[in-house]
Amino acid sequence: MKSVETHSEEETIELGRRIAAELPRRAVVLLIGNLGAGKTTLAKGIISGLGAASIEEVSSPTFTLIHEYGEGRIYHIDLYRLDTLSQVATLGLDEIFDRDSVVLIEWGERFPELLPRDRMEIRLRAEGENRVIEWG
Repeated sequence: MKSVETHSEEETIELGRRIAAELPRRAVVLLIGNLGAGKTTLAKGIISGLGAASIEEVSSPTFTLIHEYGEGRIYHIDLYRLDTLSQVATLGLDEIFDRDSVVLIEWGERFPELLPRDRMEIRLRAEGENRVIEWG
């Protein structure tokens, strides 16, 4: 298990870029943490590190549920506003998981039965202004 403490938004983004360099071409990555833990900030780093979008182009998919970057190479999904399995099932996640893409999912731990077993989990925790990020 790797663990890094970041001290700013810029450091969290840079860590995301380093994690991006370790990801295979096809991966499902859960971003796990409370509100304000830095999930979207880390996603900005991962997405920009994969060359799919600039940091400024990446935003939280809380209201749209799914953002696509790099012509389908990366999907950024947020399940926070969904309450039931049937709501999540309407998103077509199985189709997305079958593609050669990196899929970043915020709040995916709420619906583990709909996610592939072969996935990476990144846990984020806010400690004051700092973030503790664990994966591996």
